[in-house]
Amino acid sequence: MFVRTATASSTAAALLGGGVLLLPADRPEAPERQTAPVVVAHRGASGYAPENTLAAVDAADALGIDWVESDVHRTRDGVLVVLHDTSLKRTTDVEQVFPDRAPWAVKDLTAAELAKLDAGSWFGTQFTGARVPTLTQFLHRLERNRQKLLLEIKSPATYPGIERDIIRVLGRSGWLDRAHVRDRLVVQSFGAASVKKVHTLRPDVTTGFLGTPAVADLPSYAAFTDQINPSYATIGADYVAAVQRLKGPHGKRLRVNTWTVNKAADAVRARDYGVDGIITNFPDVVRDATS
Repeated sequence: MFVRTATASSTAAALLGGGVLLLPADRPEAPERQTAPVVVAHRGASGYAPENTLAAVDAADALGIDWVESDVHRTRDGVLVVLHDTSLKRTTDVEQVFPDRAPWAVKDLTAAELAKLDAGSWFGTQFTGARVPTLTQFLHRLERNRQKLLLEIKSPATYPGIERDIIRVLGRSGWLDRAHVRDRLVVQSFGAASVKKVHTLRPDVTTGFLGTPAVADLPSYAAFTDQINPSYATIGADYVAAVQRLKGPHGKRLRVNTWTVNKAADAVRARDYGVDGIITNFPDVVRDATS
């Protein structure tokens, strides 16, 4: 569960109603950036609304955040849904609604059963009644808000063929036209085989690998992914530069989006490493610190 902190801006506080850290003197001065890193709302603005719900999408939109990161799973009857964990236990009332269905895995329940669950009250009573959205519902809300999507395939080995299912839903929802593919969609995963599969199915779609591959291995990743998206705790300026020296399958330099950065000081440090994007539960805090 995310803990709301006192670093939130007054704008964000209104939804629920940083500072700058200088580099140490002995640290080599980072190259000057021309633009601030792109800010990505992690599972929506999940510091202010229940993660991966439509309320979290709208909270990001209210903060003026274009990019939203989310996670996708598949139900027992083949419907794609937006949720982080493989189990429904942490972020819904599934234990009360279906007490005999432990361990309450997404893959073991139908979409109709998921639709009965409360996915909001765990975060705050004002969100009681929020539902686990289907991927289609999530895409429609992003489209209404004119937002962009960084979509993570969770536990792809649990859902054989999910990459093809995702491509199908994206296509049916209008997210595979030229404009969306060029500017508004990235598909990522910790599973290299899953990222490769997406690239094979739709070579035009921008892909991202979640993790911090060894520098020596980066050229092999550049064959099928456009982004290397590592944990903030695993990177420095040298690593970011090593990634960005390479070109991906679309002939453009690899980009680096780091996660999950929630404090202003860490955001400034990540910016000074030269990252292209920062994924955060508190997108207003990161934006204000790095812009």
